[in-house]
Amino acid sequence: MMHHDGSGELKREIGPFSAVNLVIANMVGTGIFTTSGFMMQALGDPGAMLLCWLAGGLFALSGALCYAELGARFPRAGGEYVFLRESFGSATAFLSGWISLVVGFSAPIAAAAIAFATYLLRVLPAGGIPAGAPGAMPLSAVSLTASAAIVLLTLAHTRSLRLGKGVQNLLTLFKVGFIVCFICLGIWKGEGSAAHFASGDITGKLLDARFAVAMIFVSFSFSGWNAAAYIGGEIRNPRRNIPLALIAGTSIVICLYLLLNGVYVWALSPAEMSGIVDIGAAAAAALFGDAVGRYLSAAIAVGLLSTLSAMIVTGPRVYYSMAKDGMFFRLFGKIDARHQTPGRAVCLQAGLAVFMVLTASFERLLLYIGFTLSLFSMLAVVGMIKLRLTNPGRVPSYQTPGYPVTPLVFIAGNLWIIGYSILTRPVAALWALTTIAAGMLVFWQFRRQDAQDGTAPEVTWIGEAAPSSPAMPEPKPRSRF
Repeated sequence: MMHHDGSGELKREIGPFSAVNLVIANMVGTGIFTTSGFMMQALGDPGAMLLCWLAGGLFALSGALCYAELGARFPRAGGEYVFLRESFGSATAFLSGWISLVVGFSAPIAAAAIAFATYLLRVLPAGGIPAGAPGAMPLSAVSLTASAAIVLLTLAHTRSLRLGKGVQNLLTLFKVGFIVCFICLGIWKGEGSAAHFASGDITGKLLDARFAVAMIFVSFSFSGWNAAAYIGGEIRNPRRNIPLALIAGTSIVICLYLLLNGVYVWALSPAEMSGIVDIGAAAAAALFGDAVGRYLSAAIAVGLLSTLSAMIVTGPRVYYSMAKDGMFFRLFGKIDARHQTPGRAVCLQAGLAVFMVLTASFERLLLYIGFTLSLFSMLAVVGMIKLRLTNPGRVPSYQTPGYPVTPLVFIAGNLWIIGYSILTRPVAALWALTTIAAGMLVFWQFRRQDAQDGTAPEVTWIGEAAPSSPAMPEPKPRSRF
């Protein structure tokens, strides 16, 4: 274990078990309990829906295989920010960090907190909150409960990495255990029907536009497969454990998702599944009776806490890394002297998430997340190819299997999702592009302030040579802000 030496660096306290748990916790969230009904509505065929989940899982696994190589090359905190800084330069890296702050973590944290509060309040005696309630009133019971959950988990993760790690592992084990039990009991004791699996011509649906729309839902549900790359500065033996966490965590989730969706189909006919939001509760009611629905809601609420906790601990490592590079306010690059955590960065993210809970609805929060995340994860993998071509002598301990087919599959899949996002959700794409433009303005404002002080870092864009960094040490701050 790397102990703190007073230099203000993160400590390597996270082992392989906790790293795998973090990936699983980030991935298994709101999507798996809400999107299958919409996918069935779009596809109308259980076989096509299950094939879509398998394709999405293989797509996520191809991304994990590529990020594993990037994590082995640059085992530091920051994820895409670090990868894009090394491959495409400081400006592109800043935009990636900006997107992580606004879209990648703060918005999903707010959405997960609202979902948690909604499920929890349905369990309580005073439940029965209507579907439109989340975010409808700035100070509703849902928004206050969601905000409280964010604040409490933020406090846990600012107190110490060890405490946050323990909370995270406990919540994740509960969530995985609950899903496994639901799958086993649903197959063994549930009142389902094999006739629900009857399928038509699946091949023809692969080229259908509706299959691409369904893949957008799957992509959202599989997001989080890259979680371990964000905390590379705190993982022990990172060149071994980052690839292990990414690949093992993603593979486990693929199996869970396929089995859980198989139970959904076993429980409900395609017509009964179509358009259902709370697909988990509907499947439980069909398998075990209506009384089980309340208990399932309680279990899902606890499981969503795991997702919420995982994102709270993952995101701040990006802002911390940016501040250490002089690419963000230096305040957020400081480690708390007592608790040895990037507490200020954690609190910044929590403040933004609470603001979103109080000002936006669940639906509006989810509309524009996928486009920008797909764009920057695709750029990170493009950067991996560039690094291979420009630095052939620097071979990491782990290399992507199936190269160059694996990264090309991931890039093509992201282009597919981005294209259909623009066609089917133009307003969401416009908001995403507006967010990116705002990030560019913020970057140039920071650079102008530093230029006045004579401390502006070198700016490089896509296609320009980025300054190379050493494999392990964190770079020194180069800015005064």
